[in-house]
Amino acid sequence: MRKKTFAVAALLAAATLTLSACGSGDSGSSPVAVVSEDGKQQAATVLDQPFTKPDLVLTDTQGKSYDLRKETAGHPTLIYFGYTNCPDVCPLTMNNIAVAKKQLSKAEQDELRVVFVTTDPDRDTPAALGKWLKGIDSQVVGLTGKFATIQAAARTLGISVEAPHKDKNGKTVSTHGTQVVAFSPKTDGGYLLYGEDATVDDYTKDLPKILKGANP
Repeated sequence: MRKKTFAVAALLAAATLTLSACGSGDSGSSPVAVVSEDGKQQAATVLDQPFTKPDLVLTDTQGKSYDLRKETAGHPTLIYFGYTNCPDVCPLTMNNIAVAKKQLSKAEQDELRVVFVTTDPDRDTPAALGKWLKGIDSQVVGLTGKFATIQAAARTLGISVEAPHKDKNGKTVSTHGTQVVAFSPKTDGGYLLYGEDATVDDYTKDLPKILKGANP
């Protein structure tokens, strides 16, 4: 396998250039890691130095405390940062994962953890998150809490999140990176990155391998 070295910050910035309503910014302070490339066009970027799962405790859609590391330990886990009022990328990404997830067996679906962390916590209350996710996949874990806590956790994964703000039309938007990070059930390390262009077919093909902690 040929290997090339990239800064994760550069990869993430490139992956979000086509973002519209959600938007993305990168301060250049994201962690740097090494990724492997075998010359083929793949949906997933494989990290040679996996991200550490954020030490994050937030509130789930039931209003209960949710310790990310504790609750997902030993489980294949996908984490995405977004918000429910996003008009395009967020619902598309979550629906793509949900459709692919349905191709797994019931036992595999129960083993997989899909976590959606809001980047717009003032509007995305536990109730609002629960209602939105119910229309996508009721098994998805929705988390909300203090913005500063969420922003700091995203930064540890090289994902830039800016405070929600008004656009030129007066609409509140949340600017955030659009990557899905996959964590291995073997090591709990975040070893795969998916950009917004990842399709249902990509996730359908890769999820069985993610469940085993294997590379796509």
